Amino acid sequence: MAERNRTPFISYYVSLLILLGLLFSSGWNLVSAHRKENEADNNSTQCPAKIGGCSSLKCAFEIFDASFFHDTEMLEVVKGAKEFNIPIMRANRKLVASVDGGLHYPSVLVFNPQWGATKHSQPNIKTFKYPSSSAVRRPSNDEDIAFMTIIELGQLIKTKQITSLELTEIFLRRLKRYNGVLESVVSYTEELAHKQAKEADNLLAKGVYLGPLHGIPYGLKDIISVPKYKTTWGSTTFKNQVLNIEAWVYKRLKAAGAVLVAKLVSGSLAYDDIWFGGRTRNPWNIEEFSTGSSAGPAASTSAGMVPFAIGSETAGSISFPAARCGITGLRPTFGTIGRTGVMSLSESLDKLGPFCRSAADCAVVLDAIRGKDPNDMSSRDIPFEDPFLVDITKLTIGYLEDAEMEVVKVLASKGVKMVPFKLNYTVDSVQGILNFTMDIDMLAHFDQWQRSGLDHSYEAQDQWPTELRRARLIPAVDYVQAQRARGRLIREVEESFRSVDAFIGNATDWERVCMGNLVGIPVIVVPTGLKPISHPPANTRRRTTITTGIFAPPQRDHIALALAMAYQSLTNHHNQRPPIDDLGPHDIVNIPKSPPPP
Repeated sequence: MAERNRTPFISYYVSLLILLGLLFSSGWNLVSAHRKENEADNNSTQCPAKIGGCSSLKCAFEIFDASFFHDTEMLEVVKGAKEFNIPIMRANRKLVASVDGGLHYPSVLVFNPQWGATKHSQPNIKTFKYPSSSAVRRPSNDEDIAFMTIIELGQLIKTKQITSLELTEIFLRRLKRYNGVLESVVSYTEELAHKQAKEADNLLAKGVYLGPLHGIPYGLKDIISVPKYKTTWGSTTFKNQVLNIEAWVYKRLKAAGAVLVAKLVSGSLAYDDIWFGGRTRNPWNIEEFSTGSSAGPAASTSAGMVPFAIGSETAGSISFPAARCGITGLRPTFGTIGRTGVMSLSESLDKLGPFCRSAADCAVVLDAIRGKDPNDMSSRDIPFEDPFLVDITKLTIGYLEDAEMEVVKVLASKGVKMVPFKLNYTVDSVQGILNFTMDIDMLAHFDQWQRSGLDHSYEAQDQWPTELRRARLIPAVDYVQAQRARGRLIREVEESFRSVDAFIGNATDWERVCMGNLVGIPVIVVPTGLKPISHPPANTRRRTTITTGIFAPPQRDHIALALAMAYQSLTNHHNQRPPIDDLGPHDIVNIPKSPPPP
């Protein structure tokens, strides 16, 4: 019995050694021949055939940094892998990995970013107290309406200065007008939008008001499933895929009365801004791209094509496009928003979050979509305090060397105690830990995709195809070691946070992006200015955006939101409009004659 129990723990990598042997020589035949020689001569210690001075089997073990086994042990490992590991792995793949995307059978290994010192309390299910906007009046032109905040648009609808159907038409027109420039839309959900807008208007006519998102149009990143519409994951392989699944976040927004007007571009399989239809551009400078896989949500919100949009982040896909497109973006604490019906990269890293015009709008959207998703074991009812009621004068906020000093000075003027800060931790493999975690988890969700050779048609061969082939060779034991190192990182970052309530720094520093996602801490990206680009086309106002990030401990999203709202209350950077109508003489714009069908 003990021997039987021990065999499943033979490290995952040995199952791959047989395949690697085939790559290094005529492979398995040589190993088999060598085994037969051993059977004939029990005293034989000869290795399999040599390749460049290295036996094929020895070379295979070296790839896994396991060359410490002697020849007889290597042969025993191969025998055990063939007899025990491979049947188990094949059985598991048949059970849970026959369909790509990670929508079904989530891992039971659940990541909880909550720090040990955090006090446990009952979830706060009360909604936030939004600021009054009773003085808002409808602008005379659609352009001004398109750049109003959610809170302002909500007041127009609530006071019946505009209908949801009128508002929906305004944003549908803008989506179609500018998509040819930005390449940020996958599908227009026009029929659904008209239906939801009419429902919102009918409810209001009956005296039923659902809250600040009642009748407000929005867009979803196209890894989020909506029945009857394509959910393409940005990929050529899946561009005709229709999933009969209502994503949890879509259900929450529908319940809040919001109106879905478009499925917005996700980079192919949520990697970057390249997708099967092109590459999404930055509204502030259409010569450059939006970066990050939440390219469509960021660009569309920045350009006034939607009042807000939902994106996702595993490793920078909210932070980078928010910064590039000069929009306010919130990556919340891991587990804040349920992910049922969303394509999965990594169940311990994936997070959904809003792109909005302001931090106050981010708070409104977060309030509507936060909470426990019964089918997402990582989601939780997190007891946030109301960000609109936080007394920021009682906070101590650190600022890193790369923080935008205007933010530091503005917050200090509002009574916040600002102190120089350095985030200290000893873990020096942060970026590698994130890559191990993300790539192996992603491969588990797209195992069939790789095995069937569909990765050969991927839009950028130096992205997922290369990374996932390399991930196939990471031993299970080293994946676990990476998670142990991640645990050490979490404890050290927690310790470093003890002297401050939050800190300010560059939101797109890659080390910091990796650290923040591994630890699960929230960050809000806020615009802080603009600077000229080099050699702009004549008669254009193209700019490079300047942003910073406000980082808080897990479950302290309200602190980051409160600080961002305080900063934006005294500045106007978040209200600037990108110059997407300023086309240069050499700009080529593809404006489709009609929107793609759902």
